[in-house]
Amino acid sequence: MKIGVDIRVLMDKYYSGVSQYTANLLSAIFELDKTSDYKLFYNSWNNLDLKLSAWNHDNSKVIGLHIPNKIFNYLFQKILMRPKIDLALGGVDVFWSPHFNFTSLSEKTKKVITVHDLSFLRYPEFFSVRKNFWHKALNIKKTLENSDVIIAVSENTKNDIVELLNIESAKIKVIYSGNNIPVEADLNITKTDLKIKAQADFINKNNLKGRLILYLGTIEPRKNIAALIEAYNELRIKNESFSDLKLVLAGACGWKNKKIYKKWNESPYKQDIIFLGYISQFERDILYRQSLVFVYPSFYEGFGFPPLEAMSQGLPVICSNVSSLPEVVGSAALMINPFKSTEITEALETIINDETFREMLIKKGYERSKLFTWEKTAKEYLEVFKSLK
Repeated sequence: MKIGVDIRVLMDKYYSGVSQYTANLLSAIFELDKTSDYKLFYNSWNNLDLKLSAWNHDNSKVIGLHIPNKIFNYLFQKILMRPKIDLALGGVDVFWSPHFNFTSLSEKTKKVITVHDLSFLRYPEFFSVRKNFWHKALNIKKTLENSDVIIAVSENTKNDIVELLNIESAKIKVIYSGNNIPVEADLNITKTDLKIKAQADFINKNNLKGRLILYLGTIEPRKNIAALIEAYNELRIKNESFSDLKLVLAGACGWKNKKIYKKWNESPYKQDIIFLGYISQFERDILYRQSLVFVYPSFYEGFGFPPLEAMSQGLPVICSNVSSLPEVVGSAALMINPFKSTEITEALETIINDETFREMLIKKGYERSKLFTWEKTAKEYLEVFKSLK
């Protein structure tokens, strides 16, 4: 069976979200399937041979074009609808798109597309004009109607596809994502790859001593970071014993975040609110191990990797009770209404003050995180591909 895969999401300099999903899932698929012939399509004006060589295996080959992305997307794919990507790969039985993109394919090829979320339809106000224009130009409804199978990463995303785009439910299959961090056999084991000096340097450089409240994700309005800062302020004001608590906000700078930085600048505890920017996986490991609690008060998620990662690393989790997050965390996290910052404050107080409850959440979260593996996700994808043979 010949399977085409759009790996343009792997052109990102840093992997997060969809790019990390695609990389981890592809690795798991290649571990399981040694018989299918995979053809991986990319386009980049830059020379990425060194980066992409890792995806060439015995039964996979990277094939690409070197056209500036804007010209390739708008002129060739959207307007001219040439080249047909599946034909540029030499012909495939199934073509899988792990994310929305401008993609012109021939009619004979079976089409599979993954939908991570429809946040841009639910909350267009959270996105920049440029991003909303991009989503509109993609004509997502038509793309999904032309697909043979749509993979949704959660029941919530499936429901949104049906409700917001009026797509028939029968062609949508829910396949949960895996956990980006392998779960240790023993929760109390110390990671051997955390080099002591590098860990100490990271902590000292970023003033991360003390008790840490951790958020990890893009700095953008959908993540509700402004409310988290408000909740942190309330927590500090209410109790002097929390004076050693620091709020750590780790993640790349996104868009429309002036309100977030305004809240930070106005906080009387600004010096204890630390923006780290994009961090490596090594640095994530350090933060998960150093922090007291993980907080994820997002207004909307298609799946929600960070709470799952945090649970697998032995952190108690506070997260929103909306969209897909209840599907991911189950009863293993303390859920709050993201529209009420006071609930975030109360949840933080509970976890900090109640050691028994905290330990219960840690154990439940750790067990919950074991349910999500990339091997399981890959097996379900392979079943979809084979069903279209």
